[in-house]
Amino acid sequence: MKPARTKTPRKPVGKKGSQTSLKDPVGVYCRVRPLSFPDQECCIEVINSTTVQLHTPEGYRLNRNGDYKETQYSFKQVFGTHTTQKELFDVVANHLVDDLIHGKNGLLFTYGVTGSGKTHTMTGSPGEGGLLPRCLDMIFNSIGSFQAKRYVFKSNDRNSMDIQCEVDALLERQKREAIPNPKTPSSKRQIDPEFADMINVQEFCKAEVDEDSVYGVFVSYIEIYNNYIYDLLEEVPFDPIKPKWNVYSTPMRNTDFLPLQSKLLREDKNHNMYVAGCTEVEVKSTEEAFEVFWKGQKKRRIANTHLNRESSRSHSVFNIKLVQAPLDADGDNVLQEKEQITISQLSLVDLAGSERTNRTKAEGNRLREAGNINQSLMTLRTCMEVLRENQMYGTNKMVPYRDSKLTHLFKNYFDGEGKVRMIVCVNPKAEDYEESMQVMRFAEVTQEVEVARPVDKAICGLTPGRRYRNHIRAGPVGDELLVTEVVLQSFPPLPSCEIMDINDEQTLPRLIEALEKRHQLRQMMIDEFTKQSFTFKGMLQEFDKGISNKEYSIQGKLNEKEKVISGQKLEIERLEKKTKTLEYKIEILEKTTTIYEEDKRNLQQELEAQNQKLQQQFSDKRRLEARLQGMVTETTMKWEKECERRVAAKQLEMQNKLWVKDEKLKQLKAIVTEPKTEKPERPSRERDREKATPRSVSPSPVPNAPPLRLRHRRSRSAGDRWVDHKPASNVQTETVMQPHVPHAITVSVANEKALAKCEKYMLTHQELASDGEIETKLIKGDVYKTRGGGQAVQFTDIETLKQESPTGRKRRSSTVAPAHPDGAESEWTDVETRCSVAVEMRAGSQLGPGYQHHAQPKRKKP
Repeated sequence: MKPARTKTPRKPVGKKGSQTSLKDPVGVYCRVRPLSFPDQECCIEVINSTTVQLHTPEGYRLNRNGDYKETQYSFKQVFGTHTTQKELFDVVANHLVDDLIHGKNGLLFTYGVTGSGKTHTMTGSPGEGGLLPRCLDMIFNSIGSFQAKRYVFKSNDRNSMDIQCEVDALLERQKREAIPNPKTPSSKRQIDPEFADMINVQEFCKAEVDEDSVYGVFVSYIEIYNNYIYDLLEEVPFDPIKPKWNVYSTPMRNTDFLPLQSKLLREDKNHNMYVAGCTEVEVKSTEEAFEVFWKGQKKRRIANTHLNRESSRSHSVFNIKLVQAPLDADGDNVLQEKEQITISQLSLVDLAGSERTNRTKAEGNRLREAGNINQSLMTLRTCMEVLRENQMYGTNKMVPYRDSKLTHLFKNYFDGEGKVRMIVCVNPKAEDYEESMQVMRFAEVTQEVEVARPVDKAICGLTPGRRYRNHIRAGPVGDELLVTEVVLQSFPPLPSCEIMDINDEQTLPRLIEALEKRHQLRQMMIDEFTKQSFTFKGMLQEFDKGISNKEYSIQGKLNEKEKVISGQKLEIERLEKKTKTLEYKIEILEKTTTIYEEDKRNLQQELEAQNQKLQQQFSDKRRLEARLQGMVTETTMKWEKECERRVAAKQLEMQNKLWVKDEKLKQLKAIVTEPKTEKPERPSRERDREKATPRSVSPSPVPNAPPLRLRHRRSRSAGDRWVDHKPASNVQTETVMQPHVPHAITVSVANEKALAKCEKYMLTHQELASDGEIETKLIKGDVYKTRGGGQAVQFTDIETLKQESPTGRKRRSSTVAPAHPDGAESEWTDVETRCSVAVEMRAGSQLGPGYQHHAQPKRKKP
């Protein structure tokens, strides 16, 4: 772990120094496929060449009030339903292929839900080739005559290339031709009619190449299934002696594919990720390359789901690796220096469909596949969001590339190893509305991510034009010979030079004369040529001076323009920085505004809560004041009544006292004035009760007082059956008046069994009164049956039994002496004794002075 920690920060340090200002956003394009049926409901509308609008279909309601919600999304370019594959290739993939030929990497992937046209966009259909065959066609159109011979470049297991000399390459070609190798398809083989129409591209696309270099193309094809990487071009050896067994527990035929082994991701010396042990096939033509692709396509995992009959259940990655090496100084062979090799790669990725698992109606393995697909796509979205956040806010969060094999494989592209392009494929039907909205949101985040621009590769330093140097030299020599022949034809012809006779003296003089004429003509032509050459040289010098002057003026103007352009670039950079700063400030202000609004909302809610609390307290206070006022009024009235009662009782007591004194005085006066004859016989108490002697008495202060009648207390409800509830804590009062309820069930604790047998209920409750005496209350009620099968008691009446002690207050007179048991009459002793027979009544007593009290005569002395 420690070496990885020290290596990770070193990687971006070297890149940031040269590419801090050279960044390009991820190019995101949108392609809308046509509807399958004309009467289908459409939820996506193309507004213009860069904008699409999402309509909420009927049956969906995003807002609570049921309103339709329309959202617009912008892309680098939007391709409608009538867009051809050629138009899409020219805009999206043409520049990636051109960068590939010039030594720069590229990544192009299609993204969308199942059935949105991703595979059709990437692979194509018969008669209409997709992006992949068009990229291959453009590559081989450009490097067709500059390809190296087979096996000059040889791939190794360290994500790099080795160079072999011509002899080693020839020996390996002979060796491979002697042994048939299924990895390398022959370019002379007839094209498979299954895909022949796909690679038949009518349009001719070509890019400029370095004529002093040779090229080699290597392709590989992998898939990422359930977060495992498999090589689709891997050939598992088949042993006929030991047959393999498939998943159906039967021996496999020769045509069956053996299960592939998963591959591992490794990091090379340049910190680039690659698949270890992946098969790379060298191809020499478009047909050969697409045949390799089609061979791996048959091994790719597809399945029938509810949304698509042939749904891709894995992410497929088709890598095109272009190897470029310069020629030597002679321009004949490849330069045998490994450091001069330039390797560039174009990755074409067809992602699996992103949709909810409940829509695919998947079960078992299909459900697990859908879960892994969604997990890897979610990791891709998370990486885009973290990259966007790091770039916009200057944070340094770790991008979770390692959470998925898909993002881990392509982390180099997002770190600045090439251009990244994404084609968002959408199906406008209403059933895909929610998934399409998620795809649009991911595309909106992705196109805000910026990727560092790749650096141009260094030039080898050799003289350009090495390949055609000999042909360039042969051109002027042939032109000079042609001019010489024309000049010779303008000279006069030579006479015959044959001398048949020794005495011939005319032939040589004629020949000498002709040669002299030719010499003179030649001299004249030389002089004319010299004059014309001098004149032409002067004209050339003047033309050169004019050209140089124009060049100086143009150069000056160019310098001025370059200064203006550089100033404008600096101004643009300054404005871009200022714009980014202002955008960052605006975003911070928006966040601050959001925070303040949230605080304001919270404070308003808190204020409303406090107001409600204060209003509640105020209402409670007013209610308490009203209650206290009522209690005060009630207490005042109660005490007023008590005072009136006490005053009345006191007045009654004083009247009783006055009446008693008056009676005593009358009796005393009668005794004093009565003549003394014989002592009267004292009547007994019983006789006084039976026969009362009339006597004059003063009028009673309380007339018509009811007589005291003692009777036994009986309950007012004796007809029904009662539950007599007497708690164990009750005290026996032993009073005369006791409640008597016949046929009652006496319990100490009320229970459901006793209540079910009775119709009435009585609770005996005891408490201390204000004077310290025990006050008994009989609480009565009716027993009802409830709907749940139980019993309920409704109280209807309360009877109060109160016991008072007559010794509670101090008496001023003594009690009457009891009669003798023998019935003998007692005698009056004196006036005080007779007068003390009167009874002094208590204040507030129901027994008033209306009762007659007779004094008993004294016994006669024997």
